Amino acid sequence: MDNHVIRPAQPRDLEAVNGLLRQVLKVHHDGRPDLFRETGKKYTDEQLLRFFSNPETPVFVYEREGAVLGYAFCALQHQDSGSLMPLTTLYLDDLCVDQSARGQHIGTVLFNFVKEFAREKGCYNITLHVWACNPAARSFYESLGMTPQYTSMETLVL
Repeated sequence: MDNHVIRPAQPRDLEAVNGLLRQVLKVHHDGRPDLFRETGKKYTDEQLLRFFSNPETPVFVYEREGAVLGYAFCALQHQDSGSLMPLTTLYLDDLCVDQSARGQHIGTVLFNFVKEFAREKGCYNITLHVWACNPAARSFYESLGMTPQYTSMETLVL
């Protein structure tokens, strides 16, 4: 039996979260080295600690036997202007499972946890962005029932 817990991230999780962020950066750098640096951090430790303590930007970690094996960065977004209907969206900024633990359905468990959290918060939907250079992520999210909401396109001019 899988003895895991999903809980809000805490300051003691900084090192583990930073390690997972490095794994995400590698995937993105490998796919788009013109946009993503080989090394660096998406967020400073100070930003991470603010996310951890802000109820509008919860970060959840998947922990098993004291090891953080995944995370989900979330942001509650409220819209009520212009031509858009008033609603709350849970934006899934980042979901990562440690490369050593992939294939164990941790990502699915994390996503389902986030989905229930969004439901409890009265969210209308969950949105996220998937880079075209990461077809495995797109396939994963589609397997969970997600569908494209819109398409972002680019042309390089340099």
